[in-house]
Amino acid sequence: MSEALNSLATYLRETKGALFAEATIAFGDLTLTTTGETIVALLTFLRDDARCGFVNIIDVCGVDYPARAERFDVVYHLLSPKQNLRIRVKVATSEEEPVPSICDVFPGADWFEREAYDMYGILFTGHPDLRRILTDYGFEGYPLRKDFPLTGYVEVRYNDEAKRVVYEPVELKQEFRNFDFLSPWEGTDYVLPGDEKAKGG
Repeated sequence: MSEALNSLATYLRETKGALFAEATIAFGDLTLTTTGETIVALLTFLRDDARCGFVNIIDVCGVDYPARAERFDVVYHLLSPKQNLRIRVKVATSEEEPVPSICDVFPGADWFEREAYDMYGILFTGHPDLRRILTDYGFEGYPLRKDFPLTGYVEVRYNDEAKRVVYEPVELKQEFRNFDFLSPWEGTDYVLPGDEKAKGG
C-alpha cells in the first residue's frame, strides 16, 4: 500500500505539483494540501486522470482550529475503485473567505457542503442551494465550532398544549460540575465522601 501511495504522490508532484502545496503520507492515507483557488482544478484532475481515477467522493467535512487565522480546514475524502486507494485533500479557510463549491465536479458533494455550512458556517461559492440541512432555519450559531456552548443557546421542544414547536432558554437539571481532567484516571488518592470508614480514617 505504501509503495502505491508513494508512487501516486510522486506522479502527482510531477504532473500537477503546481496545484497543491504539500503531499504527505500518514496512517495509510495520502493527504494533499491546497488552496481555494486550485481546489476545483485539482479535484477535476484527480477524477479525470486515468492513472488516478478518484471518481467517488466519500465525504466533505470541516475541522475547526480557533487559534489559527485561517480557522477552518475543509477536508475532501476521495476513493479510486480502480486503484483501490483513498486520498484526502485539505483547504484552509477563514470565517469570511468562501471556498469554491465542487458540486460541478462531484454532484454528491451537495449535501456534504451544506452540512459543513450548517455545522461550521463554512461558506461555499457557486453552491446551487447553500442552506441549513441538519438544524432548523431559525437556529443560531454553528454547533461544531469549538466556541459553541455545549448546552446550546435555546432548547427546542414540541409543546403539547400549544400544539407547536417552542424555543425556550436552556434549563440544566443538574448544577454545573467541574471535573479534574489533569488527574490520572487510575491510582488517585482521593477520599470519597462516605468512604472514610472503609479506609480507616
